[in-house]
Amino acid sequence: MAAGLPALLLLLLAGLTAVNAVSTQASCLHTAREAALAAARGDSDADGERAAPPGAEVSVSVDGDRVQATVRAPVRALGARLPRITVVATVVAAVEPGASEGDW
Repeated sequence: MAAGLPALLLLLLAGLTAVNAVSTQASCLHTAREAALAAARGDSDADGERAAPPGAEVSVSVDGDRVQATVRAPVRALGARLPRITVVATVVAAVEPGASEGDW
């Protein structure tokens, strides 16, 4: 019993960290999708940082008729000494016809 409780606690912390990473990944994907679609429409607010998770970096690039949005966010592991995990989501969208190119 004394050896099993620390192992159980370690598994619990690993599971909670995994759940946190998955929810952050979903948030990054949502943010990247919004940023790519906004840039594809030619909106001036193409950063999408309003919906980004805390500490996330949003980058939007245009290459010809494609827009690529990438969001990177750190996930803190549930443990003071464990390293941070970085999740990344990338979305590509086609530039819509009539979108002004000067807004990117």
